[in-house]
Amino acid sequence: MATLLLRLQGPLQSWGTSSRFDERETQLEPSKSGVLGLVCAALGRDRHELIDDLAALRMGVRVDQEGLLMRDFQTATGVAIAADGKVQRDRTVVSPRFYLADAVFLVGLQGADAALLECIQSACLRPVWPLCLGRKACLPSVPVCLSDGIVGHELEPALSRWPDLVSGASISEDKRVLLEDAAAGSVRLDQPIAPFAMRRFGPRFVRTTTVAELRGG
Repeated sequence: MATLLLRLQGPLQSWGTSSRFDERETQLEPSKSGVLGLVCAALGRDRHELIDDLAALRMGVRVDQEGLLMRDFQTATGVAIAADGKVQRDRTVVSPRFYLADAVFLVGLQGADAALLECIQSACLRPVWPLCLGRKACLPSVPVCLSDGIVGHELEPALSRWPDLVSGASISEDKRVLLEDAAAGSVRLDQPIAPFAMRRFGPRFVRTTTVAELRGG
């Protein structure tokens, strides 16, 4: 078993999982669907291609710097639909959109197929399509790939031992860590169960802990 570590850092990030209408929210940490979307962009996989191999990877997130929640207001004209189903071309819709500012995350993808992890790492170094942090307008400010980012450990030791991404020193033990779990934790509806073009996502369990707890402290 091995884990690929990725650094997600940028001025703005947005990881929405439940937005369906004008208001677009964000989680406080990267979603699995969003991270796998980034991986697909790096690999050059079309939205209609199967992603079963990527969806089977177990994901974990260490929050190295909490993001500041921010709201922006965007407008669009000619997209509102009236009760009769007709588009109101002269109506302007205000769309509140939420972002995380200055957040830094260490993301781990754990899998048994080392070749797949190596392929993802190589693709992130030279992505086929631009990488984004949840939305196309949210670009990474530093490379997503980490030097020696594939480690021969499961998620727990991989995330608890890697140096702090912000300071470069030993990681603080009170950092939050979110781990994909088989049966326990909160439910998140961000597990891809079909190609992204179909927009079908299922539930997965996510357990929240700390670096200290992972180290047995």
